[in-house]
Amino acid sequence: MINDELIKYYWLNQPKRSVLELNQLIIETEPGTDLWQRTYYGFQNCNAPAFLQEVEGDFSFVVKTEFEESSFLYDQCGLLLFIDNENWVKAAVEFENEQFSRLGSVVTNLGFSDWATTDIASETSEMWYRVSRRGQDFYLENSADGKNWQQMRMFHLHKVAEKVSVGVYACSPLQSSFNAVFSLFGILPCQWPEYK
Repeated sequence: MINDELIKYYWLNQPKRSVLELNQLIIETEPGTDLWQRTYYGFQNCNAPAFLQEVEGDFSFVVKTEFEESSFLYDQCGLLLFIDNENWVKAAVEFENEQFSRLGSVVTNLGFSDWATTDIASETSEMWYRVSRRGQDFYLENSADGKNWQQMRMFHLHKVAEKVSVGVYACSPLQSSFNAVFSLFGILPCQWPEYK
């Protein structure tokens, strides 16, 4: 049985293997899947599987993510906010090596991606994310427990869009595969206090 809220979601790049039940989604990644546009590396890739819901107006989206047995460079799973191939945002833990992973975010505006990270312990396998919208401005946070939130970044998307899609993604840019587990999805009234 599937949570009624998850019926509103759709697939972008549906994976070959996934399991959806109640309020949990498991995605098995495929090698060579990624989200990136142009900057520095030159390549364009938008083939990572994502499970998204279209949302209009101001909101907050929250989700818990978990790696299952990932130990390969750049394996990642997290939150995705998507307008189109050249305008989107992702937040994720990316596996780097046995000593550390990277908690990071990528904001892609008008076809060019950036990359902001901080190093975290490589054994970190769970992370909560929350993104909030006010107009074309957004506030991205992470949490180890879903209660105490830390700012990752504030950003602006240049392409005007009344509706955006928000949800989760997972990918393995190199030759690997792992299971990404997502749970406790939620669309909430905007949790980002209005500036006055």
